[in-house]
Amino acid sequence: MAWIFCADARMDGRWRAIRATTGMQQARGPWVRSPTLRHKGMAACLLVGLLVGLLGAAAAPAQTAPFMLSSPDLAMGTFDNKFVLNGFGCSGGNVSPALEWRNLPKGTKSLALLVHDPDAPTGSGFWHWAVYNIPPSATGLAQGAGNVASALPAPAFGGATDFLDTGATGGNGHYGGPCPPTADKPHRYVFTLYALAVEDLQKAGGIPRTGTAALHSFVLNKGLGNNLIEKAGFTATYGR
Repeated sequence: MAWIFCADARMDGRWRAIRATTGMQQARGPWVRSPTLRHKGMAACLLVGLLVGLLGAAAAPAQTAPFMLSSPDLAMGTFDNKFVLNGFGCSGGNVSPALEWRNLPKGTKSLALLVHDPDAPTGSGFWHWAVYNIPPSATGLAQGAGNVASALPAPAFGGATDFLDTGATGGNGHYGGPCPPTADKPHRYVFTLYALAVEDLQKAGGIPRTGTAALHSFVLNKGLGNNLIEKAGFTATYGR
């Protein structure tokens, strides 16, 4: 918004203020009662005010749509048995849920996904799923993509989780569904997708592909510095 001040000889040289806004001009002063503008100079001033308002609106930065992560399989915020672990006392299908993301930030060269249960009684939570070096051309992961390495979009790969070497997920680097202790209040499962300005997370962070999810989380949240562009996420819950 801008105020334009115009002198009008018809009003003894009195200055008049015109507020320029997009598509509207408002005047203030004793002369505002006049239903029409009869002075050419005043009309010209109003035109200048209109142009200033329109230019100001054009110069305003456009709002960017937010980077978002969601899952059609977890739309209700909870896990069906199909996505629950098959092991450690649980008898679910252990199928990884489908994920979708949109509005990828400008400059993204790769993506990383981590799924963490902060409520697990370990003192440090529990890591259920990790996928690194997802190409920026991907717009999601299909249901079951976390159960077979070849189902991930190249060059993405599944990283180590806290199910390492247990056999509960059908192989290291695969998705492991929720299976909290009985009688616990429902646990939270935090899905976080990282948009990165590097193509190879491990090379950029100086860590091995076999590094723990906690090590990768440190590099993602701190070690990469400005190479972490943005994060998106959601939380689902499960109890038994």
